Amino acid sequence: MQNALIKLREYYPHAHATEKAIVRFILDNPEETADLTVHELAKRSYASASTAIRLCKRLGFKGYKDFIHSLIYELAMRKKTPQEDESEITKGDSVKEIADKITRKNILSLEDTLNLLDYDVVDKTVDLLMKADNICAFGLGSSFNVARDLQQKLLRLNKHITIAEDWHVQWLTARNMTSQDLGIAISYSGKTQEIIRCLESMKENRVPTVSITRYGSSAIADLCDYNLFIAANESIFRSGAMSSRMAQLSVVDILYTTYANRQYETSLKMIARTHIRKEKD
Repeated sequence: MQNALIKLREYYPHAHATEKAIVRFILDNPEETADLTVHELAKRSYASASTAIRLCKRLGFKGYKDFIHSLIYELAMRKKTPQEDESEITKGDSVKEIADKITRKNILSLEDTLNLLDYDVVDKTVDLLMKADNICAFGLGSSFNVARDLQQKLLRLNKHITIAEDWHVQWLTARNMTSQDLGIAISYSGKTQEIIRCLESMKENRVPTVSITRYGSSAIADLCDYNLFIAANESIFRSGAMSSRMAQLSVVDILYTTYANRQYETSLKMIARTHIRKEKD
C-alpha cells in the first residue's frame, strides 16, 4: 500500500502553484479529505478536479479513488500506532528534550523512507551492482560520507567501488565511464549542481545510473534510470543533514545486505576473511 500523506509531504516543495493548494488542504485536513469526492476537494482547495486527478497520478496512484483508498488505510494505521509530537527544537530545550526530538525525527525518517522504498528498484539496482565492471558513487558534503559508507561495505565483499572527495575528480571519473559501469548519485536535495554535471556526462556515455535522493521530481531524479527515494524530517539546524543522512544510510544498508544475500555463502566467507580482529586488552 502506497503512503499518500508521506508522498504529499515530500512532493510539496516540488508542486506547481495550483497543486500546492490541494496538497496543503489534504495535509491540514487528512480525515476530512478521506470523505470528499474529487469535485468537493477541488471546491475546498480552490482548484480544479482535473488538477487533483493529475496530482494523484503524478504521485504514482491510478487515480483519485486509488489515492483515497491509500489515505484511508494510512489514517487507520496511524491511529493504531499514534505518532508522538514531532515538535521542532526550540531555544532552551534540555539535553533530554533535544535527544528525544532528534531520535523521534530519525525514527520517523526511517519509517517514512521504508514506506517510500520501491522493492523492484532495489532488485534492479542490485542486478546492476552485480554485473557492473566498475561502480562509481558521487556525492558532496554529508552525501559523500554516505558514498564512503557504501564503498566500505562493498569492499568487504570484494566489490570495487570508486569515490572521490574532490568534485573535479568526480567529474573526470564520470567523463571516463562506459555503459559497462554503474553510477550511483547521492543527493538529498536532488539539486546539487556538481552531481547534475556528473550525471549529464554519464548520460552522454550511456552509463546506467541510480540515485538516492529525496522523493519527488528533481533534476537528479529525472537524469537517473532508477531512483531510490528517501524521506527526511530535518530539524531547523538543516545544515547538519541529520535525519536525511540516516535515511540515506538505511538505503545503503538495504542495498548492501540484498547484494550480500544474493551470494549468501560467498558473502559469508568474504566477510569472515575481511574481518579485522582486535587484540584483547
